[in-house]
Amino acid sequence: MMTRRTAAALGLALALSMGSVFAAKAQDESPTAAAIALWQEDRTQIFDAAGLEMAELAYIARLLVIFADSPAQPQFQRQLELLAEDPEALALRDVMVITDTTPAEANAIRRQLRPRGFSLVLVEKDGRVELRKPDSWSLREIIRSIDRMPLRVQEINNALGRG
Repeated sequence: MMTRRTAAALGLALALSMGSVFAAKAQDESPTAAAIALWQEDRTQIFDAAGLEMAELAYIARLLVIFADSPAQPQFQRQLELLAEDPEALALRDVMVITDTTPAEANAIRRQLRPRGFSLVLVEKDGRVELRKPDSWSLREIIRSIDRMPLRVQEINNALGRG
């Protein structure tokens, strides 16, 4: 039986290996375009922030960006465990989970969001930062925050025919 910690570690290993997948899959497209294609195939994947551009993700996905000083940071590990409880809940809300555990390599997302230490940042589809948390947050709290966002409320109303 796989423990949550093992599942989180496997998710992290997948995220850290995505760089090589981008290179193999996206010879003619940007790393962000390759990530979008992979995410559309499986919305429960976790992506590394390296090479991704927030502007290219606008109106495609909400971003849940998890920053840490290292992959071994306890808050980072705990956040991955919490997200592993129900990855489909985030997928249903068009959430792309992105991690960045290498502050020395300041990628575009890190430069744009400027986190300090561990940070959980939720970005709406239009690029607005909706939430910043300095500690791990439960999936339930994240989902409640998403479901109160104006664009999400509009999506729900459209789905219910209240458009």
